[in-house]
Amino acid sequence: MNNGADILKRLILLILACILIYSCTRKGETAMNNQTDIISVIPLPDSSREINVVFYLENHTRICIKPEDRPFLEGMVKFLNGLVINTISARLEVSDVTGNDPQIILLLNNELDLGKEGYHLMIDKKQILIEGETEKGIFYGIQTLRQILPAEKSQSAIEISGVEIFDHPRFSWRGLHLDVSRHFMPVDFIKKYLDYMAMHKLNMFHWHLTDDQGWRIEIKKYPKLTKIGAWRNETLVGHFEDQPQQFDGNRYGGYYTQQEIREIVQYAGERCITIVPEIELPGHAQAAIAAYPELGVTGEPVEVRKIWGISPYIFNIEESSFEFIKNVLAEVTSLFPGEFVHIGGDEAVKDQWAESVRIQQKMKALGIRDEHGLQSWFIQRIDSFLASRGKRLIGWDEILEGGLAPNAAVMSWRGEEGGIQAAKAGHDVVMTPTEYCYFDYYQAENQNEPLAIGGFLPLAKVYGYNPVPASLNEEETSHILGVQANVWTEYMATPEQVEYMVFPRIAALSEIAWTSPERKSWPGFRQRIKKLAMLYKSEGINYSRTGLEN
Repeated sequence: MNNGADILKRLILLILACILIYSCTRKGETAMNNQTDIISVIPLPDSSREINVVFYLENHTRICIKPEDRPFLEGMVKFLNGLVINTISARLEVSDVTGNDPQIILLLNNELDLGKEGYHLMIDKKQILIEGETEKGIFYGIQTLRQILPAEKSQSAIEISGVEIFDHPRFSWRGLHLDVSRHFMPVDFIKKYLDYMAMHKLNMFHWHLTDDQGWRIEIKKYPKLTKIGAWRNETLVGHFEDQPQQFDGNRYGGYYTQQEIREIVQYAGERCITIVPEIELPGHAQAAIAAYPELGVTGEPVEVRKIWGISPYIFNIEESSFEFIKNVLAEVTSLFPGEFVHIGGDEAVKDQWAESVRIQQKMKALGIRDEHGLQSWFIQRIDSFLASRGKRLIGWDEILEGGLAPNAAVMSWRGEEGGIQAAKAGHDVVMTPTEYCYFDYYQAENQNEPLAIGGFLPLAKVYGYNPVPASLNEEETSHILGVQANVWTEYMATPEQVEYMVFPRIAALSEIAWTSPERKSWPGFRQRIKKLAMLYKSEGINYSRTGLEN
């Protein structure tokens, strides 16, 4: 009897202990979740700590800048005030830094030691301080503040929990690509796309402007490029592999004027984004050859390509063709102030070169053994020209075939092998392998997903990518400039479709590009992406809900 009572007592004590442990665990989880909410930003900062105070953002809060910093930070003030207007419907007064409260201080600080894109953000009860060595750092601090603020607009003051963040990016190249050849995207959407990049601290916009299916950039010296090359007679309906192939019967096209491009370049620069224009050569040239048949190997007329896939048409190697390419690139380089020009170099079908008696004779005279060597010779000539214009050539990893041009950088898309080879040879590399970085791949195994090219790239797989191959040593690793995702638009006819394929995978891209690997956490990212999705919703972005469940 006594044994039974003793057992019962022990059982009751054990149950009470379990209840207590569960309660403490739940409180701990709640505290952890609250902390996550306070610093729930993407990409995850380098370091952060909670400050147990609250800052009140009100319509009489002032933006404060030192007088000597004002000429450099006018654009940052504009962005910050735009953020405040979207939050509390008020434009803040700008004044010199004082001891009066409340205030948001923007400060250039050369002693931060966080690099040109790093920033320090501190929110306490008196002020919000955003400081950086350059305006780029301050801009990224403002983007972090944007995610800390509530997504919903308020008509009065809002409370902002205290936090201190020190942050800087892992890579200098944090890229996002957009193909406007297969489907043309309007200027307003290009600007939105740049806004989306800035939101995620991406800084390199790879603009794929020419291909077989359309030439999208005005070149003054060659008006037929846009009069003829920018328009195809009709477009493929359904998937490329569907048989028989069907077409819509509608003439399709468009292009950007040089004035529009200048406007977009300026817009990008204000958002700390560099545009890398791509002019495809020697392959993917059918639209250019349709406009000027003499640029092709056969000289025969051809229409702008109306189906996807790889075209057999390739530039010839006559001096007149090099003159054409140089004149085009001269206008392109005058429009884009960035360091790099992308020349493609991928999927160049060389059958026409192999079948041309004239080209084979030229190869023999030059001592070139095969068509891969001829492409290398071709690319090296363009590399020299771009260098004379103060630019660096970058191309897809096929430019390695036959020998790499001396100044060239490589964008490794057919896996990582090309990037590894280039880095070991001392060339700079951007990693963008199809397996992890092609946002035209399906992101869900769902019958209701919009038509895509194929493949499967869910959010978790993007997030798990590390752009630095383990096989590289420290010196070789220094040549990995960063990472980029590519958006090919064969099956994205509208801006809304582009948004659906890019979001939320752009968030995973931003974190692998910005955040050090040891700071990354898939469970933590899954929690933070749910909050960021609220911002997507408030911005009216057509994002995919796949990967955001649970």
